[in-house]
Amino acid sequence: MSATSRHLSRLRPSVFTTTVWMSVAMLSHRQWLNCMHESIYCLVFGRFGDSVVRSRTHLQGQVISMASWIIQMTVMVLSVFISSSHGKRDKVLYCSACKAIVDEMNYSVSQVDPKKTINVGGFRLSPDGTMQDKKVPLARSEAHLTELLDGVCGSMSDYALHVDPNTQRKQYMRFAPRSDRDTGDFPDFNNFQFDGPETSNGLKFACETVVEELEDDIISLFSQDTERVQEELCSRVSDYCRDDSHKNQEL
Repeated sequence: MSATSRHLSRLRPSVFTTTVWMSVAMLSHRQWLNCMHESIYCLVFGRFGDSVVRSRTHLQGQVISMASWIIQMTVMVLSVFISSSHGKRDKVLYCSACKAIVDEMNYSVSQVDPKKTINVGGFRLSPDGTMQDKKVPLARSEAHLTELLDGVCGSMSDYALHVDPNTQRKQYMRFAPRSDRDTGDFPDFNNFQFDGPETSNGLKFACETVVEELEDDIISLFSQDTERVQEELCSRVSDYCRDDSHKNQEL
């Protein structure tokens, strides 16, 4: 005799124990197996136990449905927020930031000796059948371009809002030379508007945002030495300058 049977045999007859044994007798074999996996309440109350299981299963389903609904609502709210944020972006500011990034990257790449190469790992088969290290020009290597991107937005302090006196077109342009040897054709200094560090910080923030969103595209375009990078990046890959009336020209 099992321990449970011995324990039950010592119980005095009562309404409770009678109810228990009647409930057990009424249970089918399948219900008994369910009871073994569920709870003592099913053993005592039979069908009531089944209803408890069904209720719990139903409740679990409701919890899962609620969690799914919350996730869907969160994604929808974030999408609306992101779209709203993009819609409120200053077109002149972000278009100018994109153009400035291209201009600064072009200048930095041009300052590297084109004969310098970097080992990018792997090997290639030379015409004579020997294996050689795979090397690419340093200036347009992914490692070098990534390094340039890390510091490109620091140059935004050399930019300010320029207003064309004839067309009144506004865009941020470089007003300071990069070095004493830089003899670039800079716009008339009198046509720039200097509104304090807030303007410079705003352009730097826009620059960092563009780099964060288009880093892979920037590296890809410059590594392939793509023609008309500014137009490709700022008007085709992204829409920073797509609706802008400015002509696509290097700053």
